[in-house]
Amino acid sequence: MKLEMPAESNNNLNMDTQQQGNNNNMDQPIDPDTNQKTDISKDKGQTITTTLVIATLFGSLGSSFTHGYSITMVNSPATYVQEFYNQTWLARYGEPLDCNSITLLWSITVSIASIGSIFGTLPVAPLVKVLGSKGTLLLNNGFTLLGALFMAAAESASSYEMMIIGRFFCGIHSGLGRIPIVMLLTEISPRKLRGAVGQINGILYGVGLITAQVLGLKELLGEKHRWSFLFGFMAIPALLQLCVLPIVPESPRYLLIDKNDVVGAEKALRRYLGKEDVSQEVEELQVERRLQANIQKVSVVKLMRSQAVRWQIITVIVLNCCRTLSGMNALYFYTSPILVNAGMDDNIILHMTIGLGAAGLVASIVCGFSIDRCGRRLLLLLGFGGMAVGYALLTLFLNLQNHASWIPFFSFACIIFINIAFCLGPAAVLFIVCSELFEQTYRPPALMIGGFFGWLTNFLLGLLFPFMQKALRTYVFLVFLVICLLCTVYVYIVLPETKDKTFVEISNSFKEMNKISDSSPKKPEPDLVANGTSDHVKKTLFLRNDA
Repeated sequence: MKLEMPAESNNNLNMDTQQQGNNNNMDQPIDPDTNQKTDISKDKGQTITTTLVIATLFGSLGSSFTHGYSITMVNSPATYVQEFYNQTWLARYGEPLDCNSITLLWSITVSIASIGSIFGTLPVAPLVKVLGSKGTLLLNNGFTLLGALFMAAAESASSYEMMIIGRFFCGIHSGLGRIPIVMLLTEISPRKLRGAVGQINGILYGVGLITAQVLGLKELLGEKHRWSFLFGFMAIPALLQLCVLPIVPESPRYLLIDKNDVVGAEKALRRYLGKEDVSQEVEELQVERRLQANIQKVSVVKLMRSQAVRWQIITVIVLNCCRTLSGMNALYFYTSPILVNAGMDDNIILHMTIGLGAAGLVASIVCGFSIDRCGRRLLLLLGFGGMAVGYALLTLFLNLQNHASWIPFFSFACIIFINIAFCLGPAAVLFIVCSELFEQTYRPPALMIGGFFGWLTNFLLGLLFPFMQKALRTYVFLVFLVICLLCTVYVYIVLPETKDKTFVEISNSFKEMNKISDSSPKKPEPDLVANGTSDHVKKTLFLRNDA
């Protein structure tokens, strides 16, 4: 039976469809050469290709996995390493170290990685500009191999200095590798899959944390005469990345916009997207390249003073600092004492700590499946908001834990809840969002700024937390509660949703906050505009003009 729609309903449907099409077109970027809107509203061919899988897995393996591994690998053999420090000192100077000196040397060993990360962040922008994201990741493996070599050989060489130097190289690796992998995954993935692909980065970070905890068991490498192999294992993912990552192409966005290699970009797009017709994607990149061709290179100082991206920069700094100051490192510190108060054996505590990491890994996997459905903004709100609720409950149970033997188990449940909330949002979604807020020219220095402030606050928190803990005791988590609440409010008020949007569209969503209006464009400085530039390009440039 054939159904016929009334004429009036049919006309209304056509008008609504036409209006919807017009609204979609209004959001499309304008090609300054043709003065025409570019139709990039839909991505065709959202195929997960072998090239995309290889680049994602092995890119993350040599950066995020290794970073996660380097964080927890020092926990299990800490007692044996400190004993090695004391024996080395005794062999050299004929007298043992006192407890305070051993603690000081171990604190330097652990915390110097944060200093290395700060140094590793500083050259990211120029390296990515010259070598590309993939090239920078390959270069970064050198620091991983140096760190693994120095730490693994420290015991044989009877040199605790080699342990400290090795940790410093590990820090450089973490600081230098965090930004290029986020950029690479953001730029090579189809728009509809950008969140899910980027979340693989966070998942492998969690796998690295758990791998170090498992290998650190006394039954494996966490034993007195095998701890050097635990540190040497870090070289394996670096070698795998060096062998496999060169077979995949560089980011198409980098090839076309930064290197003006149209042919190379087309080949890379075909391999990453798995389709022959990539004209739509090339057209999008060409539009962005022509818009940015009239902009002078942006330094870090000028970027921080730029009105065109002011709120994006503020957002990147706030999110990176809040991620660090959300208190996860302090939370891991409290896990063992809470379980000790519950009367648990050391071996059981170690296995429960592994379970804590496994819960975070599961949350990261769930985030990977949901990020392109729920959006980035919602996951960040749930993450920081959930952590605030968890800290409130944890503070309550910590102050009541001596009243009943079962209360410490509720405290541990709160820690698991906070860890899940952290992995669901701030742990990995944050880096995806920060990368999406900027177009190609601004992205490397902007992420470098965010990474610098993130590692700086991480170092300062490591120095100040012992004093905070001594002064506030069980109420120390109220500080992190306030920080998480403030970040939740900031995300709700300031951060737009970036799901399914182009980088140009995301940048344009900040125009009102940056006080940039199409009706009253700011005149670009003469040295930013090339001779003979069309009036339309000049009108467009005010969106990206440096204040």
